[in-house]
Amino acid sequence: MDITPQKGTTYIYTYAHYEDERSLCALEMRSLFSQDSDSNVLESSVKIDPSRSPFIKERITAMYEAENLEDLLKQVGSFQLRGATFKVTYVKNNGQVKSEQESFEKRRAIEREIGLHINGTADLRNPDQLLGIMNINGRWIFGEYVKSESVWFRHQQKPNDYSTALSTRVARAVVNIAIPNPIGVTAIDPCCGIGTVLVEARSMGIDIVGSDRNPLILPGARENLAHFGLSAEINRADIRDINDHYDVAIIDLPYNLCSVINPEEQLEMLQSARRFSNKVVVVTVEPIDEILLTAGFTIKDRAFVKKQSFIREVIVCN
Repeated sequence: MDITPQKGTTYIYTYAHYEDERSLCALEMRSLFSQDSDSNVLESSVKIDPSRSPFIKERITAMYEAENLEDLLKQVGSFQLRGATFKVTYVKNNGQVKSEQESFEKRRAIEREIGLHINGTADLRNPDQLLGIMNINGRWIFGEYVKSESVWFRHQQKPNDYSTALSTRVARAVVNIAIPNPIGVTAIDPCCGIGTVLVEARSMGIDIVGSDRNPLILPGARENLAHFGLSAEINRADIRDINDHYDVAIIDLPYNLCSVINPEEQLEMLQSARRFSNKVVVVTVEPIDEILLTAGFTIKDRAFVKKQSFIREVIVCN
């Protein structure tokens, strides 16, 4: 059962990230929602499947709101499930100070109290409808609850991998940064390598193709996609030879010992990307601002993410 949101509906998202991912998470939030948040909670009119993001934990569609729990209970009493079973989950707001956070026993008691006011049958094991309640800045929110699935985590178990490849978690965030709204968008990963970005993008239904000039790596990329029941066009091609046009390009610049490229080659690659795409998201371990500007790009936003002993930079360009 999916409750159809009304015009002007507010969606509440909770976030979690490691300290090294703070910058990347903030950039993904700005890309998906056109806003940032100082806490682990974000309120938006934009509806996003929480499983899209490696950082979003859950989403509540705000149906009822009140300044106190008693008034919220009165509103919940009018909620109709039309014969569907339900389960109520208290969503913790970790952004609250400890003195404002409810104890485990108190949270369970609130869940039971809410459940008693709902006109329907509770089912804690296999409910038709998940419902959530949350306290945000002194307001009580109740509505449809959706918990995120860690799709990126399953993708870690792929047949082929490189130690220097993007992690599935970072790759998924980069795809969201590049393509926040995939409807009608065409994308390319012209240095697709083992296909980590392709797997994340295709698992979200994004229209993306891949290419790489290394013929030895392409069978592994195709095998990785097939392993998860996914498919994408993957071609052997040098980035400088791509002629089709795309809305977005995602480029993880080669940097390992087998793919050393000098600044002149980097400039050629980025000039090619400028030619065949409207927007480019570049992942790099080296400073390339000057090269990007020389290639004709305008730098719109950026983030940093640490992996072991080096730092990657994610740069959004138009």
